[in-house]
Amino acid sequence: MRLGNAVEGRDEKGIKKTLCAFLKILHPGGAPTDGEFEEYVAYAVEGRRRVKEQMNKRKPDEKFAHIQLSYLTADGKEVVVYCPESRHAVATQSPVRKELDAKPLDQVRQADIETPSRTSSRQEAMPPAVEADVQDAVPEPKEKHFTIMYGDTGYSYEAILGPYLRGATELTVEDPYIRLPHQIQNFVRFCEMVVKAPIIKKITLITGYDDKTQLADLQDKLGELQQSLLELDVVLAIRFHPNMHDREIKFDNGWVVKIGRGLDFYQRPHSRFEVGAHDLNLRKCLETKVDSFRA
Repeated sequence: MRLGNAVEGRDEKGIKKTLCAFLKILHPGGAPTDGEFEEYVAYAVEGRRRVKEQMNKRKPDEKFAHIQLSYLTADGKEVVVYCPESRHAVATQSPVRKELDAKPLDQVRQADIETPSRTSSRQEAMPPAVEADVQDAVPEPKEKHFTIMYGDTGYSYEAILGPYLRGATELTVEDPYIRLPHQIQNFVRFCEMVVKAPIIKKITLITGYDDKTQLADLQDKLGELQQSLLELDVVLAIRFHPNMHDREIKFDNGWVVKIGRGLDFYQRPHSRFEVGAHDLNLRKCLETKVDSFRA
């Protein structure tokens, strides 16, 4: 199997895994015919393209812009595969990008997205994407200084830190107490909040330990999180400092958020089955101060 030039590393991995699954399920006792094999390749490429089209729409840059995935037939002919439901969808084939200068979406001509007719809908090639210019109306974050009182609710990581992710590509968490299981779980929840911001590329964790900390076990748990984030194109760098005390989160867009208790400012739920056990918006808090400011 040979894939086209638009197929990148992760695309190739996904296509081959899907293809292998088809072969194992549909042909457990022998090889498929050439025609069957090519059909499976087309479906696998289509599945990957569907994922990549959605990623391309969400990214403000062109990291996933190579959506014209293709494969080569036995006689060397390149076949571009596309998703039938999105072949005429301007928002999918020509996603808007706020930092690129191009004509507005309402000025895109239908001819820009028309595709040549072919016998197979999955083999119809698309023209180059037409970029447009839009501005999102997300308000600028503000400096804040407040106290979370004991027993308060409504203070999830997203509520406190979410506004300051705007425009950031990297952040650093300095918290000496990411070592116990529930503290590591809090950090996992924090990372889940961060990866929803599609331009974050790196998280640096600086945490502490003492003689009672099982460092090997801590490294194993954080290593699993590190690998999980890597699969989402986010790098987690981990540094251990035995004598640190301060707690703060620094964003490379200039904002700093200091939470007095670090990420561990939630009360322990009495039961796994009570309200707030899973949703941090409903979890009761311990008393702590929060300061958000530009460095």
